[in-house]
Amino acid sequence: MTEENTAASPPVPAETEPKVIERRVIDKRGAGLFRQFLLFVAGLLVGANGVYYWMQRDAAHAANAGSASTSTLPAPTAAPVQAPASTEPPARIIVDPHGSEPAVGTTSASVPTPTTDRPAALLIPVQGVAASQLVDTFTQARGANRVHDAIDIVAPQGTPVVAVADGKVVKLFDSKAGGITLYQFDPSGRFVYYYAHLQGYAPGMVEGKAIRRGEVIGFVGSTGNANPDAPHLHFAVGSLGADKDWWDYTAINPYPLLSGG
Repeated sequence: MTEENTAASPPVPAETEPKVIERRVIDKRGAGLFRQFLLFVAGLLVGANGVYYWMQRDAAHAANAGSASTSTLPAPTAAPVQAPASTEPPARIIVDPHGSEPAVGTTSASVPTPTTDRPAALLIPVQGVAASQLVDTFTQARGANRVHDAIDIVAPQGTPVVAVADGKVVKLFDSKAGGITLYQFDPSGRFVYYYAHLQGYAPGMVEGKAIRRGEVIGFVGSTGNANPDAPHLHFAVGSLGADKDWWDYTAINPYPLLSGG
């Protein structure tokens, strides 16, 4: 045996190379299958998103179509309900006889009253005021189409106001124009005396109370539409109608009754 034969590499088995090739083929085939699996999963996700989008769009279209059809439907017309006939008499509107507006359809001009249809001489309703200090303001204008129909007696705020005659308190009334007011009937029930712009009532003054001539019933003020800088008593006399309503009367000039004229 020579040195060349001794130094030569041992021969490679013939079956080693086919095994290596087979492993490479398997590795490539596995990688291909994994890529196909990833593509399949991606396809599923894309398909699911597409289906969800189409479902949402169809639902939105259906909702819009439903609301549009609803909005175009005419509103149902309710049949008119007939109110039962009332057995109550029609309400009567009370208009303050000394308010800033006359009653609807009338003017506040006083209706001439026969000289015999008036009360006897009255006491001046403000303490400390003499007859010579009175001013006849009965026919003075108070706005368009309205006259005063009363007398204003100027006095300091809080001056006692007294009853001009015997009688009964029929109404204590807080009026927008007249402010704090008091209505008194005379004993015969034919005449009404009206005191307005009061600062307040005397203690114990209530509706239905019998009062005597000269009794303090309130105090001079400037309530209602009176000028706060010119407190005074607005005093009116009226001849009552058949119904004896405190607000419904024919005005009588109080000046001659207070001054002795």
